[in-house]
Amino acid sequence: MNAETKVCQNCKKDFVIEPEDFDFYEKIKVPAPTFCFQCRTVRRLSFRNELSLYKRKCSAPGHNEEMISAFSPEKNMVVYDNKYWWSDQWDPMDFGRDYDFSKTFFEQWRDFRNKFPFQSVSNSHNVNSDYCNVADYSKDCYLVSGGFKNEKVLYSNRAEGDKDSADLYVAHDSELCYDNVLCSDSYHVFYSLRCTNCTDSYFLYDCRNCSNCFGCSNLRSKNCYIFNQPYTKEEYSQKIKEFNLSSFSSVQNLKKEFEKIYKKSVHRYANILKSDRSTGDNLENTKNCKSCFDIKEAEEGKYNHWGGLQTKDFYDSGPGTGVGAELLYETFDTGVQCSRNFFTSVVYSSRDVYYSFNCYDCSDLFGCIGLRSKQSCIFNKQYSKEEYKALKDKIIEHMNSMPYVDKKGLVYKFGEFFPAELSPFAYNETVAQDYFPLNRDQAIKEGYNWRDAENKNYKITINAEDLPDDIKDVDDSISNEIIGCAHHGKCNDVCSAAFRIISQEFQFYKKLGIPLPRYCFGCRHAARLRLRNPMKLWDRQCAKCGREIKTSYAPDRPEIVYCESCYNQEVA
Repeated sequence: MNAETKVCQNCKKDFVIEPEDFDFYEKIKVPAPTFCFQCRTVRRLSFRNELSLYKRKCSAPGHNEEMISAFSPEKNMVVYDNKYWWSDQWDPMDFGRDYDFSKTFFEQWRDFRNKFPFQSVSNSHNVNSDYCNVADYSKDCYLVSGGFKNEKVLYSNRAEGDKDSADLYVAHDSELCYDNVLCSDSYHVFYSLRCTNCTDSYFLYDCRNCSNCFGCSNLRSKNCYIFNQPYTKEEYSQKIKEFNLSSFSSVQNLKKEFEKIYKKSVHRYANILKSDRSTGDNLENTKNCKSCFDIKEAEEGKYNHWGGLQTKDFYDSGPGTGVGAELLYETFDTGVQCSRNFFTSVVYSSRDVYYSFNCYDCSDLFGCIGLRSKQSCIFNKQYSKEEYKALKDKIIEHMNSMPYVDKKGLVYKFGEFFPAELSPFAYNETVAQDYFPLNRDQAIKEGYNWRDAENKNYKITINAEDLPDDIKDVDDSISNEIIGCAHHGKCNDVCSAAFRIISQEFQFYKKLGIPLPRYCFGCRHAARLRLRNPMKLWDRQCAKCGREIKTSYAPDRPEIVYCESCYNQEVA
């Protein structure tokens, strides 16, 4: 089959479906998409809330205690605390219902979803980490999301195997680190971007195997360098003291200097390591993965984001998809030996599952929620294997003959992910806002839900600008203060207007000599997100040899971007 150019049903822009795409859709027996790659990604991300947490009452029978939840209290949903949700005190099959051919599938699924109990947060096998969401196997963590096997980590997103660290975005196997973006295997590294195997360093960009380095970029296996110039060990130690890194004003000035260093650095067209026939950014050990971002150890994939780990044959999946999975399409937070999962979220160790959420160790499901170790179910109702197959085929035919039409007039037949207007979250509560930010008017115009900030009337006891400049001048009483964020709730980020310094956080700052932050976590997280490139590729020329490259650096950006060959000659 030849390539076809189609017009996106949502944004009205052209997009191309390649022959290899048609082969994949035929293999999994779904029609070609009617949304372009970016609109499909945004639609899927609008269902994933990682960082927006609230207090609400548990809906379980006989329970009314307050709990931490990803669902705000005004949402008309049934929400159980995690312990009760995983218990055997209730049966998800009790919510089973017949399929109604007089209504569209997505209407019925919405009504079913609104009556079915959901977990308060996606938080499992954790110790003393109640304020974490989409986080597993963690201990003594606070406001960590998209996390796995962390210990004593604070205010971080997409952190894995980290310890005694704070304010990280995409970090792996690091310890005593602070305010880093896309860094891994590092120890005692601060304010750095895209670094690996570095120790005892500050303000690094694109450095590997470096130690005792400050304000450097594009270095490999160096020790005692400042602004890319070598120093003796004694000279280096003296200069570090002069930088006065425990002072907030000093660090802010150094950040401005670091920004200048970043702009003068050589930038690799894409961070693709040990990969074959792959395009995108932040790829490692991939094979034939196209337009993929933040993927490692995967093959035969396209349009995927944040996943991998021995996964193959998967399209439009992520974040959080993979671990020995195959044949996935339009999924997120789905995997661990899954096979043939389509249009699913939080589905693990399951096969042949369609349009289902929060299911585990299941097979042959359609439109189900919360099932464990079940098979041949539709809307949580049990069928024989033969009945299931016949009814599933009939439902697919019904989805095509009676499609769901949203308030924008977009048509949803079988083969499309859930309509964004059915998301239980507002756009600005989800990671869609992180990667494709919109303001309130834009989001509403695009048909997304929006949640206006609550007027919490915080009794601010100290403003950010009045905090002591040096951490040396701060004592434990800071944990009693309510600090006014320096943005005062007036920025375009998810600003909380006020924040507190918890005791564990203060001890971390004090131990490492880090000045107190002046911005709330929402604003700090947004600032780190702006340091990563968008999940989009452009055609651009290498700044040195002129070769055509496909890169996540837009052509109008000022960075000096090199192709792989020129970059290796210059840096490696």
